Amino acid sequence: MATTNTVALQQLSHHKVKIKKVGQRSCNEKDEKGKFCGGHLKRWFYMTDAVEQECGDVAKAWGPNAEVYRCEFCRTLYLPNPEDAGTLNVAGRGQVSVFGLTLPPKEK
Repeated sequence: MATTNTVALQQLSHHKVKIKKVGQRSCNEKDEKGKFCGGHLKRWFYMTDAVEQECGDVAKAWGPNAEVYRCEFCRTLYLPNPEDAGTLNVAGRGQVSVFGLTLPPKEK
């Protein structure tokens, strides 16, 4: 897969592309009124999407197995942040609890 910095500059003709921030799990795209979308970012398996197969932009740009997330409402595409690599959760680690309720990680 290409480096994220070069891919971020490459906007696709039918999709808006952004890079996830560290720990980001919801869309931060603003609409024409300036309100945040707030949709959940979900892993998008574009090779099985019938609408994307007609367009084919994502497969041409990043290949058949790229890690891509898509907002459930506005359909903005997000690429993973290189600083957030190695997470166990598809959506990301999220934020650590400020109330002290976060459990320590399991030892392997």
